[in-house]
Amino acid sequence: MRIRVTVWSENYHEQREEDVRRRYPDGIHGAIAAGLNAHLGGEARVRTAVLDDPEHGLSDKELAETDVLTWWGHMAHEEVADEVVARVRQRVLGGMGLVVLHSGHYSKIFRSLMGTTCTLNWRDAGERELVWTVAPGHPIAQGVPRPLVIGEQETYGEPFGVPEPDELVFISNFSGGEVFRSGCCYTRGRGRIFYFSPGDQNYPVYHDPDVHRVLANAVRWAAPSAPVGPPLDNAHTPIHW
Repeated sequence: MRIRVTVWSENYHEQREEDVRRRYPDGIHGAIAAGLNAHLGGEARVRTAVLDDPEHGLSDKELAETDVLTWWGHMAHEEVADEVVARVRQRVLGGMGLVVLHSGHYSKIFRSLMGTTCTLNWRDAGERELVWTVAPGHPIAQGVPRPLVIGEQETYGEPFGVPEPDELVFISNFSGGEVFRSGCCYTRGRGRIFYFSPGDQNYPVYHDPDVHRVLANAVRWAAPSAPVGPPLDNAHTPIHW
């Protein structure tokens, strides 16, 4: 069966900032979806959803038809409805894969699943990022250059306020000297979660075929091996962020 992928994005920068709209004329979600389609082909069925869709495009029905959800957010984390976050969280705990991208580290859904601040150091000087594979045998690293070179990118740096990853796939260093755990794997309940940091709206990172390869590999890795069911933990566990 094909992997059912929902590519989610705020789609706010693209609407409000002309330079971002020129860079991503089909939206960040559109660029990610195009890359996944190019790499996954008939393996996946890819749909997109954005913040302004009814129920943010993440209704019970839409999530029931999603095996892996990718998440990009930046300027409107707090506008994501709590009931939608709770719905997504329960689906992840039940086995749906989640791929969190760039500034999605500070999304409600990622913070709720990590149980930590998920804060980091950052600055934006358009510096080169080298993404180094530290787990060459991991499925997400297959076919990825060593290093993956990103010519310009927002700089992220440690400390990164997340739990110790179950598996660390990538570490990045920047021309200004910072290092960052840029590819982190987690399991929560039955669901697999991958965080990948490259991908700011001010740079064309999501047009990079090597970045597309990472995301396609992550979708394959995060896809559930069995039908998504009820979460393993208490459905009434409070959410904190």
